[in-house]
Amino acid sequence: MAAYRYRALNHQGKLVKGVLEGDSERQVRGLLRVQNLRPVEVALANKKTTTTTARQRPGLFQPRVSAADFALLTRQRAPLVLSNLPLDECLQATAEQTRKPRTKGLLLQVRSRVAEGHTLAYAMGEFPQVFSEMYRAMVNAGEHAGHLGPVLEQLADYSEQRQYTQQKLKMAMIYPFILLGVAVAVVAALMIFVVPELVGIFAHSKKELPVLTRTLIATSDFSRAYGLWVLLGATAVAFGLGYLLRNPRRKKRWHAILLKLPGISGLVTAMDSARFASTLSILMASGVPLLDSLRIAGQVLTNLVLRADCLIVVDHVQEGTSLHRALQQSGRFPPMMVHMVASGEASGELEVMLERSATNQERELEMTLGTMMSILEPLMVVFMGGMVLMIVLAILLPIFDLNTMVR
Repeated sequence: MAAYRYRALNHQGKLVKGVLEGDSERQVRGLLRVQNLRPVEVALANKKTTTTTARQRPGLFQPRVSAADFALLTRQRAPLVLSNLPLDECLQATAEQTRKPRTKGLLLQVRSRVAEGHTLAYAMGEFPQVFSEMYRAMVNAGEHAGHLGPVLEQLADYSEQRQYTQQKLKMAMIYPFILLGVAVAVVAALMIFVVPELVGIFAHSKKELPVLTRTLIATSDFSRAYGLWVLLGATAVAFGLGYLLRNPRRKKRWHAILLKLPGISGLVTAMDSARFASTLSILMASGVPLLDSLRIAGQVLTNLVLRADCLIVVDHVQEGTSLHRALQQSGRFPPMMVHMVASGEASGELEVMLERSATNQERELEMTLGTMMSILEPLMVVFMGGMVLMIVLAILLPIFDLNTMVR
């Protein structure tokens, strides 16, 4: 059986949408008619629709699951698997629990593959945009070892922690960006609408205006004449850079530049190394071999230079070098992480030490970002206040000398 997404008209003539399982499109249409629904369109849940809307927006109906929903689905499956329910029934129950048609269709597609006799990891492999290689490798290891339930619990913890960290970082960045946006908007409004009206009283004066006032008038005139073009140009440049960075070579060069910038380099390395250590720890704890774990964990690195260095680490380990020495030779990973890996290899608790290393790096990263945000916020206030002060002074200086100017 497969999952089909449908659109149908009810007895009131209203369009309803949903997902049904069936052996064929014809059977699903029959099931809809039994429910007093008149089918308008029936298509496989994991394929694009052929409607005009879908053609205008390609890829919109591809299965996508948010980080929060993904963590929740994993958490819901774990206790069902631990209760020794058949896997297809666990997937069916999880699909019925969700209210989002796309997510439900995705789960039913996975369930149909499992019901056909495929493994869960194989079924998930048909949706790589949802289930990462790390996720599938852990599920595969859990299925082969007979510990799928505990593995799903580990994945749920991992997914929830990543989602929590991402949400916390986003929340920390919201206020400074809002403050910066308000500052730019206020200054732009003053320059375009307020300043021209105020400086008009000086237009008839034959005496030279102060430098600050002349600069303000010139800036205001430029903003009114070319402000929109500057905004469009900046937008075009941003999109152009994004397009250029789609090329792997250019993107790798840009990532190499980031690793050389003071301050930025430490943040990028800390974020990627924490993600690498956490992923490697959970893969090894699930029974995935070290070399496979290193290759998969390397794929979670966002910086292409660090990802290439990770491949070199894999080659060194494959040649017989210890993991901590291979990481040390790379020179990219934090020294504390290298020391903790060395301690884990010596004590036979590599997974535990990797997890502790990831926790320590994430904590340090949060503290660093918190410090940066606490410094950035007052800087934004000072910037906005300074700009307003400059505008006020540029207007007041000629007013102070107004009696002299009109003589």
